[in-house]
Amino acid sequence: MAVDSRAPSAGAPGIGPGWLRVAADLAKVIPPGEVVSLWVFPAVRREEREWGTAVVARRAEGGRVRVYTARFAQVIRGREKGQGRVVIDDVAECTPAVIFEVLKGVQERMAEAVPPVEISPSAWYPAT
Repeated sequence: MAVDSRAPSAGAPGIGPGWLRVAADLAKVIPPGEVVSLWVFPAVRREEREWGTAVVARRAEGGRVRVYTARFAQVIRGREKGQGRVVIDDVAECTPAVIFEVLKGVQERMAEAVPPVEISPSAWYPAT
C-alpha cells in the first residue's frame, strides 16, 4: 500500500538532501545574490521517492521580479538511493505585489492544499 506523507521528519521547510540539490542547480541558473525570496511546498514522500517544489523570485529590471519554479524528485530508499533530478522553469515576470497571485496559481496547478512556506535565501545561500 502506498503511503503519502508530508515528510514531517524532514525538519525545517526547504532543508534536506533534495533541497540541497535544488539550491545547487538553481545557483547555476540564478546567481544567489539575485534571489529575492523563496517559498517551498511541503515535500511529498511516496514509497521510495520524494518530491518537492519551490517558487523563487529573482530581481529583474524596473523593480519587477522573475519567478521560477524549481522541482526535485529523488530516490530515498533502495539500490538507487540518492539519485534524482531537478527541473527549473522560468514561469513569470511580475511586480512584487503580484507574486502572491503567482504562488496561488502554482499551488492550484499542483493541486496542493497546503500553501508554501517562505524561507530566507540564506537558508540555501549563507552568503546572501
